[in-house]
Amino acid sequence: MTASPEPIEIQEAKLVVPEQYSEEQFAPGELKVGCTVSAFKDGEVRLAEVLSIQQKKNRLVFYVHYQDFNKRLDEWIEKDRIDYKRPVFWPKPKSEKKDKTKSNKGKNNKQIKSNKGDSTVKQEDTSVDLSGKDSAGQDVMDLDNLNVQGLVKEGEELTREDEIKKLRTGGSMIQSHNEVSKVRNFSKVIIGKHIVEPWYFSPYPVELTEEDEIYICDFTLSFFGSRKQFERFRIKNTLRHPPGNEIYRDDVVSFFEIDGRRQRTWCRNLCLLSKLFLDHKTLYYDVDPFLFYCMTIRDDLGHHLVGYFSKEKESADNYNVACILTLPQYQRHGYGKLLIQFSYELSKTEGKVGSPEKPLSDLGLLSYRAYWADTIVKLLMENGTETTIDEISAQTSMTTTDILHTLQTLNMLKYYKGQHIICLTDQVVKQYDRLIKRKRHVLDPAKLSWKPPVFTASQLRFGW
Repeated sequence: MTASPEPIEIQEAKLVVPEQYSEEQFAPGELKVGCTVSAFKDGEVRLAEVLSIQQKKNRLVFYVHYQDFNKRLDEWIEKDRIDYKRPVFWPKPKSEKKDKTKSNKGKNNKQIKSNKGDSTVKQEDTSVDLSGKDSAGQDVMDLDNLNVQGLVKEGEELTREDEIKKLRTGGSMIQSHNEVSKVRNFSKVIIGKHIVEPWYFSPYPVELTEEDEIYICDFTLSFFGSRKQFERFRIKNTLRHPPGNEIYRDDVVSFFEIDGRRQRTWCRNLCLLSKLFLDHKTLYYDVDPFLFYCMTIRDDLGHHLVGYFSKEKESADNYNVACILTLPQYQRHGYGKLLIQFSYELSKTEGKVGSPEKPLSDLGLLSYRAYWADTIVKLLMENGTETTIDEISAQTSMTTTDILHTLQTLNMLKYYKGQHIICLTDQVVKQYDRLIKRKRHVLDPAKLSWKPPVFTASQLRFGW
């Protein structure tokens, strides 16, 4: 009998896969939640943190998160996937956090200050005037502190009570990362004719989690734990499209507007489904303050849900999107940009500027950055006259912060003769050429049949 090895604490620095020993260093029963082991993934040894341990059908299984891998790749593994000849890293004991005093840092002096009509437009040095005002009636834009992702700074986190209060009063659907469940409760989801692997936890009824898969009707979004129940329901089901008004249709897609107050069950099922693929969102049964805009594609069976975005009926922060999702089986086909474009078409009809609720997911941020870049590049390349930031905002319904963030990302902002200008560089010209050659489907605003809804105070509140 070999002596048990000394526990190895997890260090602050990045862990390195330890060397292999000739004898086993621990047994499966010794592992506990929080420890880090060496596990086999895709033929390689990876460090994996154990997030949960369960007995499933008399089998001991471990839910692990691989170091340097995205959370959506977390998975349940059998005990034979663990290398017992490499040391285990035991979790450090929790220590009380010391109070930290923080001093307010002064803002960087690098700012944009200019008026309409200050600069001219020219190729390669093509400049577009940045409109703004300073303290004497002119807006001042701080380029170094643009927070397009809306991340909470250290020391400014909300308490659990304050967060719930904000959720209830503001209608926000954002949740702090610490509150998100770590363990995914399904390994397979059958949606219509598609089999999808979920990415995150979703609070479906506990009795459904005893099985590894769940069946979801792609018309009603009802969920079932067995195939027999699902097939019996599909025979009786008569719904063939989202239960709302169709406000847009072209040869490719349709959009439906669903009121969360009128269609609570359907919208709650939609939230449960979307939570399988969204990490930083929380769910409450209070769907009344939201409108849901669902994009579908049509076939002989009916309208199949491709993606959706939700929108507060009355947003204090002028958000035009609360949650946005393209289902995984339809991703990488350009549907995400159609969803984003439709949200801005609604904002144009309302005569408002809008921005998505922050923080965005990793894939959501990439999609929005791509849409913002394509929209601004196309506008500037096709607009031969002088343009201000306010005019770009008015034509696109994008906020000035999102516009400036995009210009910085594209490296188009230059400081020239005492003012900031936008330069249409060779890289931007090439991007425009690729955009024109791509010829992806875009929405036709003329086919939108919609008027901004008006709600009374009682219609904005949750009530049974």
